[in-house]
Amino acid sequence: MNDFVFQNTTKVYFGKDQLKNLGTELKNYGRRVLLVYGGGSIKKIGLYDKVLKEISSAGLECFELSGVEPNPRHTTVNRGAEICKQKKIDVLLAVGGGSTIDCTKAIAAAAYYDGDAWDLVKGTASVVNALPIVTVLTLAATGSEMDCGGVISNMQTHEKLAILSPLLQPKASFLNPENTYSVSKFQTACGSVDILSHVFDSYYFTMQPKMDFIDRVMTDLIKTVVKYAPIALETPDNYEARANLMWASSWALNGFVAAGIDQDVSCHMMEHELSAFYDITHGLGLAILTPRWLKYVLDENTAPQIKKFGVDVFGTDPSLSDMGGANAAIDALSDFFFHTLGLKSTLSELGIDDSNFPIMAQKACNGGTLHGFKPLTPKDVEAIYRMCL
Repeated sequence: MNDFVFQNTTKVYFGKDQLKNLGTELKNYGRRVLLVYGGGSIKKIGLYDKVLKEISSAGLECFELSGVEPNPRHTTVNRGAEICKQKKIDVLLAVGGGSTIDCTKAIAAAAYYDGDAWDLVKGTASVVNALPIVTVLTLAATGSEMDCGGVISNMQTHEKLAILSPLLQPKASFLNPENTYSVSKFQTACGSVDILSHVFDSYYFTMQPKMDFIDRVMTDLIKTVVKYAPIALETPDNYEARANLMWASSWALNGFVAAGIDQDVSCHMMEHELSAFYDITHGLGLAILTPRWLKYVLDENTAPQIKKFGVDVFGTDPSLSDMGGANAAIDALSDFFFHTLGLKSTLSELGIDDSNFPIMAQKACNGGTLHGFKPLTPKDVEAIYRMCL
């Protein structure tokens, strides 16, 4: 286990009646607010009007950027940054899911940069300052409401990359599970996979020494999603289910379970290429990739951890051999993704063929080796993509 530092500065307002504090929080950072949101679902559920009421009641001036994409584009970030500069915005308010929040984080940094926002994402320019960010979450998935990173896409170059800086940590986040009642079954399922994947391929499936306490927390976090995702699918307005998924989303990627572990995100890096080339839903790509990735990296060294996962989470037979138990665990995970959650199981079903796999594999490995549970070369990654067809 490595030495580590843990600090999370986001103030969380969790529950049904917390939006009344929104105006007060925003006023801490100024009077001119840029409201950022996606395709308009917040208007359908009445959240848009509630947010505007709180902003108006606080005596704040509001400007808007709508139309943030599910895989947010750097061009949208540029539009938002231009509004910030022209209107002298003091604070950003992201109302939506992870895509909206990610886009808002990039806008916060780009507001202090004179060039193309893609420079900041690509890393050819540094994040030196950022506008303060407040979020109102509407989808349990990415954990962006309580971390300092975001993922932005450049569809012209087929790139999907992360922008990371402590300056992008939200100042406050409002988490009301009721705001996720209207989330579709598909998006609920995909969001649940995303939560699991943040734990799986970042921290849980690793050969690094782990603190037993953190390992137990991760196991229970995974079990929470496995328990409550099916309930949310069948009963969308079940407050307990939505609350558990929402809080699990935040804690899967707020730095806590990273204690003493180097982050290696194999599946996420592979899926970013799928989204960059085909603009598919992130959680769906992760669902298709994860069981095949585990199957590919399965050997005598990785088998015990995969077997333990199956026993602890799905109750698979503990008397099986390590290899037998690991295969049973992968089968159980596949069943959960493709039958319980009802997600498509192959890339072929999404109209994706193997024509771009070689270049996608090279990009996922950044021209070298993709580190994680087991090191992967571009040829390995290409083989995993082919297993998903």
